[in-house]
Amino acid sequence: MADAASRLTTLAEDLLGVPFPVRLRAWDGSEAGPAGGPVLIVRQRRALRRLIWRPGELGLVRAWVSGEIDVEGDLYEVLDRLAGVVWERGEEARSALESVRDPKVRAAAGGLLRLAGLLPPPAPPAEEIRRRTGSRHSKRRDKQAISHHYDVGNDFYELVLGPSMVYSCAYWTEGGTLEDAQRDKLDLIARKLDLKDGDRLLDVGCGWGSMAVHAAREYGARVVGVTLSREQAVYARKRIAEEGLTDRIEIRVQDYRDVTDGPFDAISSIGMAEHVGAVRYREYADTLYALLKPGGRLLNHQISRRPEPDEAAYRVDAFIDAYVFPDGELAPMGRTLTLLEDAGFEVRDVEALREHYALTLRRWVANLESDWPRAVRSTSPGRARIWRLYMAASAVSFERNRIGVNQFLAVRTPGPGTSGVPLRPRVWDERRR
Repeated sequence: MADAASRLTTLAEDLLGVPFPVRLRAWDGSEAGPAGGPVLIVRQRRALRRLIWRPGELGLVRAWVSGEIDVEGDLYEVLDRLAGVVWERGEEARSALESVRDPKVRAAAGGLLRLAGLLPPPAPPAEEIRRRTGSRHSKRRDKQAISHHYDVGNDFYELVLGPSMVYSCAYWTEGGTLEDAQRDKLDLIARKLDLKDGDRLLDVGCGWGSMAVHAAREYGARVVGVTLSREQAVYARKRIAEEGLTDRIEIRVQDYRDVTDGPFDAISSIGMAEHVGAVRYREYADTLYALLKPGGRLLNHQISRRPEPDEAAYRVDAFIDAYVFPDGELAPMGRTLTLLEDAGFEVRDVEALREHYALTLRRWVANLESDWPRAVRSTSPGRARIWRLYMAASAVSFERNRIGVNQFLAVRTPGPGTSGVPLRPRVWDERRR
């Protein structure tokens, strides 16, 4: 009888229709596949049972989170090679992996059964989100989703994000550190918003307070920051007090839809709109438009995806939905721009930062890997494994142009048409001295 690694590799190649791109090592010590590169390790037969009961991405992810599969060597290379045989072969290949009606999937399941034995399905890892209350993107359910992602321990985020505590794409120049790049991103946003002493800024999804602190300390703005994460709010308030900025910054645990004390001179929304959802995005744009004074500016910093041939067929990634950003949705850049315009905004500038996010994610992964024991202590082994996989996979997705990130500068231009934006575009590229 062939060893387990050879049998698994044959099953995978029959299913995918191409040679399996990485070397595989099974629980019995056997190996198969191309030599000289990273190795995908199947540590336990239980991983196969997860695939039998949940074919496709979610079964694989449950095995990864549980430590039943692992990678020896370069995780990015494994993800890049797998992306080439699955993601870039299109929706047909991904659907086949998850369809129990597909003959190839049924044959593969039979092969897995013979290797794993027919046993009950293993319970999902504790880190998988379970019960979701309320309708999709209701205030109650959004709060639960945000808590699942952000209330996992500020110590963990300090390790991953570094001293800047900024959880969004940095803005890179040659030779800079992560902290330099995050500071430059915050300053770029402040300049695009044309912040001045005394301006009222609403920071939607304020995180741990980094944008609020920068705007108040460097530009004299008066800031209201809103978040649905209590842990973020506690951290941000402590940080603001230490900076001596409590007279200029207020941090609220509040849904942006409940903000009523406009108008504001400017609004920043940095990495928050991905949580809004397609059904609520026009409401999001309308709400921010109403909160701005005439002539006020919005800086919307948002991850985008490539358009689908059939947009109705778009599905939220199973891994991200169950373990990372529950109910999170990505929209094509053009859809975001259209909805902002439909709400009344004049979009004056769009800047694509796709490669910048790949660099940022690789730095976050390096931070996580550099002190793995501390990361595990700060949260859980499963949670640390989730973040390592999702950040590395996201870096590959940005590098391969599967997803991007863009800054939209939009203005609530008054009726007479005076936007207040300089005639010469990109004046904000000249750093304030």
